[in-house]
Formats: sequence, C-alpha cells, structure tokens
Amino acid sequence: MGDLLLVRHGETEWSVTGQHTSFTDLPLTQRGEEQAKSLAPLLAGRTFARILTSPLGRAVRTAELAGLSGAVPDPDLHEWDYGGYEGITTREIHRTDPDWCLWTQGVPAGPPEHPGESPDEVAARADRVLARIAPALAEGDVILVAHGHFLRVLTARRLGLSAAEGRLFQLGTGTVSRLSTEHGWPVISEWNHASPL
Repeated sequence: MGDLLLVRHGETEWSVTGQHTSFTDLPLTQRGEEQAKSLAPLLAGRTFARILTSPLGRAVRTAELAGLSGAVPDPDLHEWDYGGYEGITTREIHRTDPDWCLWTQGVPAGPPEHPGESPDEVAARADRVLARIAPALAEGDVILVAHGHFLRVLTARRLGLSAAEGRLFQLGTGTVSRLSTEHGWPVISEWNHASPL
C-alpha cells in the first residue's frame, strides 16, 4: 500500500488575511510561489502512481512549481464552497454570529452557481476522491494538490472520522503531509511539513 501525500497550495493574498477562498481563483503571492518551489526537494526521488490537483489555478501552479509533471485536475478536489461567506473572515462572521463553526454548520447560500456546501457534502466529495485513488494506492504513492479545508476533511475521512473532525488538523500553505498505514490502519505519518524559506 502506497502513501497518500497531501499538498496545500502556496500562499495567496486571502490566505494571508484569513478570507474564505473557494471559487475566487486568486494567484499565488510571490511568497506562495517560493513556497511551492521549496516543495520540490521534499518530493524529489518519489514516483507517484497518480498525481491529482484541484482545477483552481493556485493548486495547478503549486503542482507545476513543485515539479509534479503529469498532474490531472479533478473537480472533486475543489475547496469547500463557502457560498455567502466567500471573501469573509471568521472574525467578521463572528461579529454577527459568535457561535458559528464551519465544521458543524457549513455556510449560508451564495450566488446560484455557488450555493455553499455543508460538511456532509464536502465529506461526500472527499469520499469519492478516496474511492477513485484506492486502486492507485495499491500500486504506489498518490499525491493530491488542493486546499486547506478540503484536505482537512479528506484526512478526517481517510482516518475514519467525520468531516467535523477535520478541525483537528491545522494545515499551512505550501506544506506536504503524508498519510500511511500501520498494521492495515490509516495513520498520519507526517503533517504540515515545509522547507524553511
């Protein structure tokens, strides 16, 4: 059984300010590009049975700069659709709804093309990805380049936890994490690893 490597894209302007960023396709900042390039040595020497990215530019660019050739975009790796909270920070949300929690409540509806997602809907996408990559994991390592909240949900689901438990896995920009198995059980082998800039 291969390892599942997870790469969160490099920094964007909104990741710095803490604004929820799903469908707004912001480019990497200069630091984000440097973060992505710094991942190449961490991934060097590995052969991947499958390389998938979110279709959003910040993830595709991170994969390119990290030296991951042959990556295939997968729409299910898109970030959590924040609906009406797109571009809004948690601090701003808490001014009007102090008890709001993304992990349990989801988000309010946004425009018709981005109605927002519940935790269960994000978990269903993560489960689809995990089912699709299972045959490739049987052959070797798989790497996914995507987004913070989505990868946290995917990690929870891989470990047999609910989507809400993704809140336990803080994930920085421009990082590599590795999920392995021990005695047949999924485990976290490495988390939030980054090269110093």
